[in-house]
Amino acid sequence: MSILLIMFLLASQAMAELTGGWHRFRGPNGSGIAEGCQPPVHLGKDCEAWRVSVPPGLSSPVLSQDRLFLTAEMDGALLTLAFDRKTGKELWRMAAPGKGTEKVHRAASQASSTPLVDNQRVIVYFGSYGLLCYDHDGKEVWKKPIPTPQTLYGMATSPIGFENTVIMVLDDDRNLPDSSLSRSRVVAFDKDTGGEVWETARPFSRSGWSTPIIWDHKEGADLVILGHGRLHGYNPGTGQGKWFTTGFSRETIAVPVANRDHVFGSSARRGGDGDIDTDPKPFWDSILPFDTNKNGKIERSEMKPPFTFPLRPELPLDHPGFGFPMPDDQKKRKERVDSILSWFDKDKDRAWSQEEFMKGFKNKPGKPFLMAVRPGGSGDVTESHASWSVNRNIPEIPSPLLHDGIIYLIRAGGVLAAVDAEKGEMIYRNRVEELGGQCTASPVYANGHLYLVASHGIISIVATGKEFKEVHSHDLEEESETTPAIDHNTIYIRTGKHLIAFRSSR
Repeated sequence: MSILLIMFLLASQAMAELTGGWHRFRGPNGSGIAEGCQPPVHLGKDCEAWRVSVPPGLSSPVLSQDRLFLTAEMDGALLTLAFDRKTGKELWRMAAPGKGTEKVHRAASQASSTPLVDNQRVIVYFGSYGLLCYDHDGKEVWKKPIPTPQTLYGMATSPIGFENTVIMVLDDDRNLPDSSLSRSRVVAFDKDTGGEVWETARPFSRSGWSTPIIWDHKEGADLVILGHGRLHGYNPGTGQGKWFTTGFSRETIAVPVANRDHVFGSSARRGGDGDIDTDPKPFWDSILPFDTNKNGKIERSEMKPPFTFPLRPELPLDHPGFGFPMPDDQKKRKERVDSILSWFDKDKDRAWSQEEFMKGFKNKPGKPFLMAVRPGGSGDVTESHASWSVNRNIPEIPSPLLHDGIIYLIRAGGVLAAVDAEKGEMIYRNRVEELGGQCTASPVYANGHLYLVASHGIISIVATGKEFKEVHSHDLEEESETTPAIDHNTIYIRTGKHLIAFRSSR
């Protein structure tokens, strides 16, 4: 190997460590992009550097120069853990004050928010407690108790950094559309002390699960938050609201992505539909097991536990994410079932026929949505600054990934779409052979490839570009619902039981 090549590789590695640090959810500015990094493209036992057991949790790993951090829950304790990146050895764990008391969905976790790390600190958020700041050796620097927002499924938004502040979106279902009464808010805290720097009310927002980004564009920088029905831009230094667009779902999860010319926000229709013209047949087929008398209808008398309205037909009936959440209280459950029944029961016979169900399904309100917004507007810019929107293949949970002018969207069922970021035109839409089922992890990019993780534990690698090319897939042999982290030669993947490092020799 020539000296020039060695110098180039060392420089590339140094640059990746400097500019591509995986310090927050989805890495640099939430983009999912690890430029200059070269993890293995073909994963397997031969490149598995280490595998260690970790307690349960849905936060994703983040990286400092030599350590990896994540959060977890165990026996009611809310934990922050640090590992050695090279060996996987656990270095320390610290418990938050008190126990996990937040009410979360069965498919969620008390430890869903991903940490934020910088050169000195690691900052974590738990819905049950608030913010905690440690140094890299696990010594507590400060703590900031925050009342738990009320949400549909539990808190999942993660802290981000801007200059010397840490920013948290704290949207609440108990909100009122009045700024003087708003429980929903975005707050900036001082990284050194935890003291409040600024707070801005979000009076039109209820609970959401998206993590914000800082959008550096040709006219400045905006703090961009995707929330209940809106994509909203703020001054990141003061919190002052600047602009917003409408048209998004009640339930927003994905992280926005951006380049210098546009910011892109996306949300599926409530319930997870990713296409404006979703085929209702799989949804009908998924609830036929509730037709116990086999008369081709779902009757009110058959709508009893575990019956629920199907949201994700690709999941098993007993999976907590299969259907619309149902109250445990018997009276409230009866009210919910009667309400669900009335949606499609047009002939009032207290039953759904296939014809009623499929017709009603096609008339569901709202739409899946990916929008491109130009910088520079103020107030409502939905009409003035939206360059384009699309309504096909929009993921429910995974965030979009923007690389080299193409937006990649992976949705349930393992369907990957590529969209031209300038024009909004679909380049391709293909099913990734091995994925299928549910996808909750967001795609990440390195070394000319997308890394796509399905919830049942298959990771598929697809080449980027205008032609679909699936390169490799690997069975992790465990469920995995969190977004991987990447450094110069390693991809770190959290499964339901382990943290695994796949490392190339480069």
